[in-house]
Amino acid sequence: MNTANVDRFVNARWDDSIVPTLCDYVRIPNKSPAFDPDWQAHGHMERAVRLLEQWALAADVDGLSAEVVTLPGRTPLLFIEVAGTGAPGTVLLYGHYDKQPEFDGWEPELGPWEPVIRDGRLYGRGGADDGYALFGSLTAIAALQAEGIEHARCVLLIEGCEESGSFDLPFYVEALADRIGDPELVVCLDAECGDYQALWVTTS
Repeated sequence: MNTANVDRFVNARWDDSIVPTLCDYVRIPNKSPAFDPDWQAHGHMERAVRLLEQWALAADVDGLSAEVVTLPGRTPLLFIEVAGTGAPGTVLLYGHYDKQPEFDGWEPELGPWEPVIRDGRLYGRGGADDGYALFGSLTAIAALQAEGIEHARCVLLIEGCEESGSFDLPFYVEALADRIGDPELVVCLDAECGDYQALWVTTS
């Protein structure tokens, strides 16, 4: 792997495509069901998951298919599959797109639903928790493909109920079990990093 090429690839995609889409995502008040009991009527979950689906389909990842799956009465789930390019096995990558409520304590000129970039950092609800998961996952896969590096089959589950305890997720895992397969590795993208000099891992 040419790490300089990967850096250029990721940085370009981040600046040109991911940050603008994250800004659009921040503007959608798709609060988790525990904080918005009328989430279905408000339609914010549908708007958010469709925004992510649209970006995924345009992400220039070979072998990618994406589908919004909606079980009756449950928050939509974005199911993505990327065909393997030679490496064996299946990797399952997880994230969520529902958000915490507004809360208070925002600094002047900052708020939950209006994105602000200050000193290179994006402020607004959901960008870090957990809006980045889809973008990080697919950009990593795209970077491998750009370098001609083989990767395993990848399945992404991006759910809409995590902040409420993920009570919808088991129903989707059961309904999609045959399509998910038997993952050899599960990567959960929903944590923080303290710096950019090390890989930070959260276990539970």
